[in-house]
Amino acid sequence: MNSKNLVCILIPLLYLFPVFGQKKLPDTKQAILTSIENHQKQLISISDQIWSLAETAFEENKSSKLLADYAEKQGFTVDRGVAGMPTAFVATYGSGKPVISVLGEFDALPGISQKAQPTKTPLQEGAAGHGCGHNLFGAGSLGAAIAIKELIESKKIKGTIKFFGTPSEEKYFGKIWMVREGLWKDVDVNISWHPSATTKADVQSSLALVDFKVEFFGQAAHASADPWNGRSASDALELYTTGINYYREHVKPTVRMHYHIQDGGQVVNVVPDYSRLWLRVRDTKRSGMMPVYERVQKMAEGAAIMANVDYKISLISGIYEVLVNREGGKIMQNNLELLGPITYTTEEIAFGKKIQEITNKEQVGMDTEIKPLEETKEHPGGGSTDVGDVSWNVPNINLGVTTAPKDTPWHSWAVVACGGMSIGHKGMLYASKAMAMTMTDLYENPKTLEKVKAEYQKRKGDEVYKAIIPDGPPPIPNTLKK
Repeated sequence: MNSKNLVCILIPLLYLFPVFGQKKLPDTKQAILTSIENHQKQLISISDQIWSLAETAFEENKSSKLLADYAEKQGFTVDRGVAGMPTAFVATYGSGKPVISVLGEFDALPGISQKAQPTKTPLQEGAAGHGCGHNLFGAGSLGAAIAIKELIESKKIKGTIKFFGTPSEEKYFGKIWMVREGLWKDVDVNISWHPSATTKADVQSSLALVDFKVEFFGQAAHASADPWNGRSASDALELYTTGINYYREHVKPTVRMHYHIQDGGQVVNVVPDYSRLWLRVRDTKRSGMMPVYERVQKMAEGAAIMANVDYKISLISGIYEVLVNREGGKIMQNNLELLGPITYTTEEIAFGKKIQEITNKEQVGMDTEIKPLEETKEHPGGGSTDVGDVSWNVPNINLGVTTAPKDTPWHSWAVVACGGMSIGHKGMLYASKAMAMTMTDLYENPKTLEKVKAEYQKRKGDEVYKAIIPDGPPPIPNTLKK
């Protein structure tokens, strides 16, 4: 066969297989890619505006409005201020079953403002920054919801799509109050993603957490003239933290305890009559966390007795570990492999390597590998998220997508830098595609949906979910209430 004949055979094949070796995508999935590409300029703009605003817990008024307004403009019905939180909302399109939801976060972290450059330079000294990539999280999830909405609108699939705008993930865990309000009661499956330094279908859990405050109340006195008339709240604080630190030797390796001294007294020449700590206790299972929490509470009483002061413990909130769904993870994994890895320009790789240089990491650039589906660990490490509470009320499928260089320190200026430029944008749009493609599999294949739901029921078992929050409304500071 001569070369001319070979070309005549190969050229038609290229139309059937747009990427050599990759199967042609189904029409619905191809429509998803087209939708997200059509909206990418607006999604990037929304993400960048939220990145610039960098609004923290329950202060995300403009960020929330940007997402809700764009959803409304796309034809969603938007219910704002849900579950007693002004910045929480639900955007809904479609009717009937199945009902699939996707989560969007948009709160920033205090004190890590950063320009979109690979050297540590605050945008505004002391201001907040998106060191967890939530500007990407919210916009990327909305992109997925819009792609599904357009498929429902064109009658290519049937059902309902919901986008949940969820505030204050970093501090008060706003999803807990949304769960308590019953907002996921009619949802069949929930989808979530998170910015990461790797791309993978996430089938690992998180840490359960309880968040609380301890205050000590004593008697002020002159620290030199009559200290015997004082009862030091600061003494109680020190005794308490000493007890916690000795206790660390006698807890399981999976337990984490950490605290922040918010008030240890104001001046050196006064016996302080007030002190306050903010504390968190974590473990890989709620069942392991609660006994540690109970012990730490007793230690506060002991410290108060030793210092002869009064004390008060105030529960702020608490969250469950994520309930893993491997059946959902398999579906997500398949779509990641259909999409293939993210590719980066020479400039983006140099940006990533510069961040690695400054943060003392190996200068390897971006992790472009799609990770294989891992075995689920019984006791994973890592952080905590209120997605866990959602996952105990509805089957949940998780995804992580690369938005920063390999080994980047999270909750840091380095993540903020990447979230405001093309490395973050690429990861966000990729997440939109992967989540929407996974949702179409659930809409189009009832048996697949039932497998995800069956695993959820099996893993949950007889556990009765009970939110770890005090009675009453969310803890929105009075200064933020309208």
